[in-house]
Amino acid sequence: MAELTLENVTKVFTDDDGSDIVAVDDVTFDIDDGEFLVLVGPSGCGKSTTLRMVAGLETVTSGRISLDGQNLVGRDPQDRDIAMVFQSYALYPHMTVQENMSFGLEESTDMPDDEIERQVTETAEMMGIGDLLDRKPGELSGGQQQRVALGRAIVREPAVFLMDEPLSNLDAKLRSQMRTELQRLQEDLGTTTIYVTHDQTEAMTMADKIAILDDGKLQQVGTPLECYHEPANLFVAGFIGEPSMNFFDVERVGEKLVHDDFEYPLSEETAAAVSDTNDLVLGIRPEDIELKTEGDGPHDFDTVVDVVEPMGDENNVYLQFGEGGDVETFVANISGMQHVEPGQPIVAHIPEAAIHVFDQSSGKALRNRKLDEVEELSVQL
Repeated sequence: MAELTLENVTKVFTDDDGSDIVAVDDVTFDIDDGEFLVLVGPSGCGKSTTLRMVAGLETVTSGRISLDGQNLVGRDPQDRDIAMVFQSYALYPHMTVQENMSFGLEESTDMPDDEIERQVTETAEMMGIGDLLDRKPGELSGGQQQRVALGRAIVREPAVFLMDEPLSNLDAKLRSQMRTELQRLQEDLGTTTIYVTHDQTEAMTMADKIAILDDGKLQQVGTPLECYHEPANLFVAGFIGEPSMNFFDVERVGEKLVHDDFEYPLSEETAAAVSDTNDLVLGIRPEDIELKTEGDGPHDFDTVVDVVEPMGDENNVYLQFGEGGDVETFVANISGMQHVEPGQPIVAHIPEAAIHVFDQSSGKALRNRKLDEVEELSVQL
């Protein structure tokens, strides 16, 4: 069992002029035994500081961090049964791969040398670096060094893995490959893991659960699909998803949302969901916009194609409600087999079932699309 809990965790740094900087602000979340949680957010949001507090490398200003009910605050890092993988790999350059992977066990356990050697060899084979044990880090590629750093953590068989942007130094192709390997490895080992990244693709593809931070504050904790389809606020809706969700500042007038360029009629159900709030933000994901050559429905709007970004399997189509330099642009994501040209008039259908509505002042989500609309595929065996 390795259930990790953060309760009201806060970290305050004091600047040179004596002023306080709140890096992590009252963060609370739970990680179940064997769960893979990705801590995600923009640079400087407090992700790595949170991870370092869990590891014991930063002191906690206030709050509690507990592992299986035991408070970790105040314990030395070596007494926490936690292994950390750093962004920089942090390998000892004068040691071989074998020595790097053995070092932690030699220093922190009384395990016999032959048992350490056996455990290191088995882990190295599992990581695909069994033939590199006699080499030093300077003789290895970035991907190989990353595997050594992961192997050094795995060989200790800790209760919790902490990973601080471990793939950020790899090229795009190797990063994609390592994402898959890390997922498979974590499933095989079943070790509770916190993985820090600013890359939302890593968060969406790897996580059992995502915790999203902004400016030190926890914005939402949920599964990748929950955060994508049911964002708690404007920040989460804009941060998760590529291309980002389209946003339009609108005013509620009766049963309509009024924008400078369009009016969007609401059903009774949606109107009730947004209550009496007048200043709103209408959100729609690019892939939910349907492009048509003609249409005159209440949610069909005449637009002009501004820019087309061909991606191969899909096209990002940037649209305008009118023409001119100051006209607001929004993006639709369509199949790569659909072809449109810049300057082409096109009808954009924005279905009400897919819209999100937010309070313009607080950013709070008032209406999201329903996650239970996700289609389940059943396979007959």
